[in-house]
Amino acid sequence: MSGALAFAWSGVLLFGLGLFGFIMHRHLLRRLLAFNIMGSGSFLVLVGLAQDGRGVDPVPHAMVITGIVVAVASTALALVVFRRWYRASGRTDLPEDT
Repeated sequence: MSGALAFAWSGVLLFGLGLFGFIMHRHLLRRLLAFNIMGSGSFLVLVGLAQDGRGVDPVPHAMVITGIVVAVASTALALVVFRRWYRASGRTDLPEDT
């Protein structure tokens, strides 16, 4: 197994763990963390599959850098929304989750 394939399989494992956490936890912050783990796994898959015997393809790497920026911004937005939800309802989960 090459190093690039090991990165890709590690990304698949991270994505699976994140998906498991997202489904199993009801707390919004835990779900957000699980969603970020899923995103990190997908970034690792992209980086791992971008490498082949001829060299490194820069396009997936640029997509990953852009994805990291979008993930940080969306995480900040989600934290603000969660905070407002907690102030309005006093709950840390969504009503349909209970």
